[in-house]
Amino acid sequence: MKKKFSTSWVASKQPRKQRKYLVNAPLHLKKKMISANLSKALREKFGKRSAPLRKNDEVKIMHGKFKGKRGKVLRVMLKMQMIEVEGVQAKKLDGSKVNLKLNPSNVQLVEMNLEDKKRSKNMKKETENKPKEKEENNKTTTEDKK
Repeated sequence: MKKKFSTSWVASKQPRKQRKYLVNAPLHLKKKMISANLSKALREKFGKRSAPLRKNDEVKIMHGKFKGKRGKVLRVMLKMQMIEVEGVQAKKLDGSKVNLKLNPSNVQLVEMNLEDKKRSKNMKKETENKPKEKEENNKTTTEDKK
C-alpha cells in the first residue's frame, strides 16, 4: 500500500503538492500548522512571532466579516485545520445559530492560556534564550567600538 504522507518531502512550487502535504499530514504536524500571530505585547514577552492555538486562548479576528471582534477559542479542529471562536455565529434558515469555522491564519493571539505546564514551559524557554543572545551581541559591539 502506498503511503499518503511522505516524510522526505521538502518543498514544491506546485500548489497541488503543497495542498496534498497539508491535507495528508499526520495530526502531530497539523498541530503546529494551526498557529496564529502573537500580538505585539505577547511578541515582546515571549520573543516569538507565532504560536499554536489552543482551547481557551483569546484571539482577535483580523480578516473577514467579523474583523476586529475578540473571543475565546471554543474548539480546535486538527483534521479540518479550522477553529471556532466564541461569538462568531451565523443564523440558519430555521432561526438557530451555528458557530462559524475560521482559518487560524485570519486571527491574532491576544491572550494565551498558560494553564498547561508543558505549554508555559515551552514559551518561557524561548524567552530565556533570546535576551541572553541580545546581551552578548550588545557586549561584542560595544567592545568592538572601543
